[in-house]
Amino acid sequence: MSFKNEIERRRTFGIISHPDAGKTTLTEKLLLFGGAIQEAGAVKNNKIKKTATSDFMEIERQRGISVATSVLAFIYKDKKINILDTPGHKDFAEDTFRTLTAVDSVIVVIDVAKGVEEQTEKLVEVCRMRKIPMLVFINKLDREGQDAFDLLDELEQKLGLSVTPLSFPIGMGYDFKGIYNIYEKNINLFSGDSKKNIEETIAFDDIESPNWKK
Repeated sequence: MSFKNEIERRRTFGIISHPDAGKTTLTEKLLLFGGAIQEAGAVKNNKIKKTATSDFMEIERQRGISVATSVLAFIYKDKKINILDTPGHKDFAEDTFRTLTAVDSVIVVIDVAKGVEEQTEKLVEVCRMRKIPMLVFINKLDREGQDAFDLLDELEQKLGLSVTPLSFPIGMGYDFKGIYNIYEKNINLFSGDSKKNIEETIAFDDIESPNWKK
């Protein structure tokens, strides 16, 4: 394969957010779904002995935060996917800013309960200056948090983004049932089992679909 083809088959994206929004946990799930690991690790969870793959430094394991950008890669649909798990804490922001010079796009992680936080606003502004495409991921929907429409409004007001939802939650917290995937026109049911990498999926065309009613 030529050098040019090798470059074209690569996709590099960073994961950014305020501390504790769930960047590293999301990274673990992407590695799991991409087939790079067999079991997702956890941050600040004594019930799961496996630590997060991207938190490889001893200080990260002790403090439960990322202090340096980790680069993780896997092959997905013949593409080389590079994930950059960045530090969220402002003390290590310079490392994140440097990382943003090397990405094709970013995933902005938002905590459903806390909404848009200070460090997230700063990072999004840097992405906007560099014209980096952004995808927003609302995390921790299995916990009590803000109303989905209120969060969409906050994203537009605080981050200056014109958002178009690709999915929408069904319930929240203890009543969280799953996600309506608007893009793929199906429903992904939530099992609550952290070790399962495939949830039950129901496909339907509209709300009158017999698959949905059953």
